[in-house]
Amino acid sequence: MAIRQLSVFVENKKGTLHEITDVLAKSGIDLRSMSIADTSDYGIVRIIASEPERAKEILNAAGHVANVRSVTAFAVPDQPGGLAKVLSILEENGIDIEYMYALVTKTVGKAYAVMRTNDEDKTEKLLNANGIELLDEAHI
Repeated sequence: MAIRQLSVFVENKKGTLHEITDVLAKSGIDLRSMSIADTSDYGIVRIIASEPERAKEILNAAGHVANVRSVTAFAVPDQPGGLAKVLSILEENGIDIEYMYALVTKTVGKAYAVMRTNDEDKTEKLLNANGIELLDEAHI
């Protein structure tokens, strides 16, 4: 039950993030979550968007390098230890997390996150077997 994430490779220079978000906004693409990882010269902007494939096409046409990949999105109770349970399950089963970031929703009482692991299929099976709510794109 993976969701699609848009990854955009960008130069680390003034105005680039604004340009990306502006071109998506003008095309009616709604952003649900964003994570930025950077170095001194470039960065990767990871976005959960309403229409990831169309967003990719729009950004590529605007001269940006973008791709779409599957990631796991999940929900846990919004309370101390909610995320720790998920991380414990993954650690006990040898799953490495490549990256993780929060996902914004309007649901009260739950915390949502997106992550990429070294084995997405195994990750989803483990979380599902342990009662962790997995999200699909209809949830976001």
